[in-house]
Amino acid sequence: MNFFNKILVLLYWRSNSDRYISYLRKQGVKIGENSVFRGPRCAAIDLTRPSLVEIGNYVDMNLNFTILTHDYATSVFLRVYKKFINSSGKVKIGNNIYFGKNCTVLKGVTIGDNCIIGAGSIVNANIPDNSVAVGVPAKVVCSLEDYYKKRSKLALEEAFEYAHSIKNRFNRLPVDSDFREEFPYFVSGKEADNYKNIPIKFQMSEAYDIWAENHVAPYENLNAFLKAAGVL
Repeated sequence: MNFFNKILVLLYWRSNSDRYISYLRKQGVKIGENSVFRGPRCAAIDLTRPSLVEIGNYVDMNLNFTILTHDYATSVFLRVYKKFINSSGKVKIGNNIYFGKNCTVLKGVTIGDNCIIGAGSIVNANIPDNSVAVGVPAKVVCSLEDYYKKRSKLALEEAFEYAHSIKNRFNRLPVDSDFREEFPYFVSGKEADNYKNIPIKFQMSEAYDIWAENHVAPYENLNAFLKAAGVL
């Protein structure tokens, strides 16, 4: 196979997340179900030792995601000590993980279940279950439960701010389709089918049935939400 054809084959396997995952599995990487690469063409999974890479279920890997199972520091050792020192380690990523953009996971790292890794992080040490970690190197900054509570408090204020930005930027009132993530404030679970312009089932994923049965929106409808936001 010539160089040009090799490039075409590689572009095919990286054309979407499913194909890239299939390609990685063929190389020997262990990947669970319902995981996704948001940018397969800019992902860099170390395939020098595919048996050392394990990615669990429901792992969301954003743009410029990198896993390294080795380094080549021995190139420096060779010139000083005239010896070759190997360097490698397993990378194990648990279930239900979200990586922000530009994250790198280095050799020898295990990330537990139910974790959020902030954008730009370099993970060079183990991250326990139910943690939020960020930084260079990545450090645990809070538990998943603490972050959930914090986000729950700030989310409504952010939804109001977004509603104002639509009116101010586009000189129009917001419509339901603008709120792909903010819909729970004005859509109760039993009314979800009435909002065809919002991909509610897609957004709620496997939590949809429980949400649809139990969720009661704090505002009766979109207009009530916009009035509370000060937009109407």
